[in-house]
Amino acid sequence: MTPSLSTSFERVSLPLEHEFTISRGSTTAAENVIVRVEDGGGMTGVGAAAPSAHYGETAGTVEAVLPDLLAEVEAVGDPHALAEIEDRMQHVVADNPAARCAVSIALHDLAAKRLGVPLYRLWGLDPTEAPTSSYTIGIDDTDVMREKTSAAVEAGYSTLKLKLGTDRDREVVEAVREEAPDATLRVDANEAWTPRETARKSEWLADLGVEFIEQPLPASDPAGLKDAFERSVLPIAADESCVTLADVPRIADRCDIANLKLMKCGGLLEAKRMIHAARAHGLEVMLGCMVESNAAIAAGCHLGPLLDYADLDGSLLLAEDADPFDGVPMPEGRIDLAAVDRPGTGAVDRASGASE
Repeated sequence: MTPSLSTSFERVSLPLEHEFTISRGSTTAAENVIVRVEDGGGMTGVGAAAPSAHYGETAGTVEAVLPDLLAEVEAVGDPHALAEIEDRMQHVVADNPAARCAVSIALHDLAAKRLGVPLYRLWGLDPTEAPTSSYTIGIDDTDVMREKTSAAVEAGYSTLKLKLGTDRDREVVEAVREEAPDATLRVDANEAWTPRETARKSEWLADLGVEFIEQPLPASDPAGLKDAFERSVLPIAADESCVTLADVPRIADRCDIANLKLMKCGGLLEAKRMIHAARAHGLEVMLGCMVESNAAIAAGCHLGPLLDYADLDGSLLLAEDADPFDGVPMPEGRIDLAAVDRPGTGAVDRASGASE
């Protein structure tokens, strides 16, 4: 018998441990919207939206469209009808991908719980194949970035991502490399460079052992990104240039790595389509995140076995006890899916101690 579903959502403000700065600005708290879908039999799926104003979404717009999205969930009434519901949501609200993603995560969580398996098992994936997540050091004074690097290394993080896009980028990377001589380093300019700047900086970044450069050029300059890609001595990852499935073939000849985010693409099924499309175009794949609750990060972790790289530290940047949910264990950045001994995404409400 098809279950009868009920839905709800709530907005939460999640303070960060430190002010987080990228080339476009700074933030001290993340506004997330938690979504719950209940099946009437005592099981609840949970997801979260982490909207980004850069992509035209805010917590307010998420709250505005969720009633229409959740009406589609209740109309279908079956949490296992994932493709149908995601298709219906896309037709009801074409934009607002973070809002749609929150619902997608909650439904996947509930569907896996009803089958009594972790989400990665629902997909038939090998939990030992998940890569280690990077830990992000936001733009700050060079000495502060050095201190944050030291703290990250002391905490065991072996892969660090540095936010760049300043007039002292080289000074920053040299300071971080001195503090973390054995760490894997990646850099993210968040659209702040030019093609010539990217080519020039790639040379000394390579000398400092940086692994790749993420989104050096504005997404509005695809020709510039291609120029940078062809001139850079380091691999290029496309983030802001890779938002939806349609973007994958467009970036295939101007980057080495497609960087997906659940909050950009609108859901878990769409993320899997993008991963397969990227592979078909000869690209490596990374999954990134916004500053997100574990109610969302946990779902991204289950995609880990399909990835080459992971940047799923969104919940790690929050202040201690700020996140209302625990998630997939990530000791020292290692995505430990095998430790998820409960069904669903593994997100657990800290207040109740239950996985909803």
